[in-house]
Amino acid sequence: MELLTCTLPQLKKIASGKVRELFDLGNELLLVATDRISAFDCVLPNTIPGKGEVLTRLSAFWFRTLKDRGNHLIETDIARYPCVLQPYKRILEGRSMIVQKTKPLPIECVVRGYLAGSGWQEYEQFGTLGGMRIPKGLRQAEELPELFFTPSTKATEGHDQPMSWKECQELLGESLAQEVKERSFSLYAQGRKIAAERGIIIADTKFEFGLCGEKLLLIDECMTPDSSRFWPIDHYRVGTNPPSFDKQYLRDYLATCGWDKKPPAPVLPPTVIAKTAQKYQEALVITSSS
Repeated sequence: MELLTCTLPQLKKIASGKVRELFDLGNELLLVATDRISAFDCVLPNTIPGKGEVLTRLSAFWFRTLKDRGNHLIETDIARYPCVLQPYKRILEGRSMIVQKTKPLPIECVVRGYLAGSGWQEYEQFGTLGGMRIPKGLRQAEELPELFFTPSTKATEGHDQPMSWKECQELLGESLAQEVKERSFSLYAQGRKIAAERGIIIADTKFEFGLCGEKLLLIDECMTPDSSRFWPIDHYRVGTNPPSFDKQYLRDYLATCGWDKKPPAPVLPPTVIAKTAQKYQEALVITSSS
């Protein structure tokens, strides 16, 4: 069953993001991952079969694997869901989770371990990464000499915008900004190690956090193909753009199809939909295998 949008009668929808729908359960929230896909901050008109389930299963894997770090996951087993959700079992099965309510922080926390994507483009043009000067002579896809924290705004409409470390501190306060940065580095380092044991390089990733009282929790998703750049170790070569198990394949297609990266996004051909779905499934199988 493919899911483009999700409405659950008698349940209040409190947010609808690029991919996820959020419903109020009183003391908790229901998070539903649709099969929508976005690129260049635009939601495409097509669904990607199985995508919502991949995102949910991968996030649940990481939330449970990294549970000592603190996250919002409560339950993914629909048999344990409240009675009010049981009539929607067919819709929710495999693509939903019950999570703690938090106050989301207004930033996206990007951690970069390798020079790729927009980071590589910035470095080529300015010799910087996240506005910070880094060593000369680095090549595309090269491992960075240290981890870089390059936060961005979390736009409700349009494009997320990069922000400096100083701007991040001013927005969150110095203490919370430092905690978010350290938590992001710790999560990435542990996740990268686990992925490497499975033959995957996590080149960079994005985290989101929320406050539950004074406790900082990881929220939304965790190290999925939507939020991360996955490279197969056996195909990794410095100086090239490695093949990836994420939506880079889709971005590459969109960059060459004549689209100006402004809404409305183009309809995807069946071959691109199938190949993108395959990339997501590969990420799930390889990353979450024991």
